[in-house]
Amino acid sequence: MAERKPSPRRVPARNLSFGEAVAEVEEILAGLEQDEVDIDRLGEQVARAVELIHVCREKLERTDREVRDLVAGLQAPVAEDRGEARGNDDDDEDDNDDEDGEA
Repeated sequence: MAERKPSPRRVPARNLSFGEAVAEVEEILAGLEQDEVDIDRLGEQVARAVELIHVCREKLERTDREVRDLVAGLQAPVAEDRGEARGNDDDDEDDNDDEDGEA
């Protein structure tokens, strides 16, 4: 009877860094491509890969939102300053035109 290798103790996917999760997915894929995965552990390996990919997607989406928010924060004051400057100049001119027109 063939000995089964004990399942390696794995860190929960959510506790891994993005790089660690990607590396583990690559390791699982390499084992699948080389037919190194015991058929008894195939489902477990695929489930782990799916879990890791899900976590990676969440991290990417969260980071994307954070970066977009940061960039928007940088752009907002610039746009507001430009809008206020234009708005003030336009308002002053409009006020002057109205006053000139009424007088």
